[in-house]
Amino acid sequence: MSDPRPRHEAACHCGSVRFRVRLTDEFATARRCSCSYCRMRGAIAVSADLSDIEFVQGEDNLTLYRFNTGTAKHYFCKTCGIHTHHQRRSNPNQFGINVACIEGVGPFDFPEVTVMDGVAHPSDTGSGPRVAGILRFEPAT
Repeated sequence: MSDPRPRHEAACHCGSVRFRVRLTDEFATARRCSCSYCRMRGAIAVSADLSDIEFVQGEDNLTLYRFNTGTAKHYFCKTCGIHTHHQRRSNPNQFGINVACIEGVGPFDFPEVTVMDGVAHPSDTGSGPRVAGILRFEPAT
């Protein structure tokens, strides 16, 4: 039986890295994080299971960055520097996919995005995920 979920085409800015991805719950998982790294990166992420990403080209053009506990794995294009995805610390069985890499989708398509508390990360506190706030985009008229 084939997977009924849509498969999204995605790429980095320069097109060196291209992949297809099926999201766990389409764009309902859109979120940002308040940890020191994500605050600087600024990407909106959506979830995909590890098995639901397929690299079409350029997987060898990705570079990896880890920090703090080293659990999360952040991947970038070596050529243009765009963050394409990361293996999540809070759920290592999933990737967080940068929505800006998905064809036809951008960060300003979301009027509100939940910001998760990455400063007091659930893996550090032993508690469940906590919302730190809501990021809103209101286009100028």
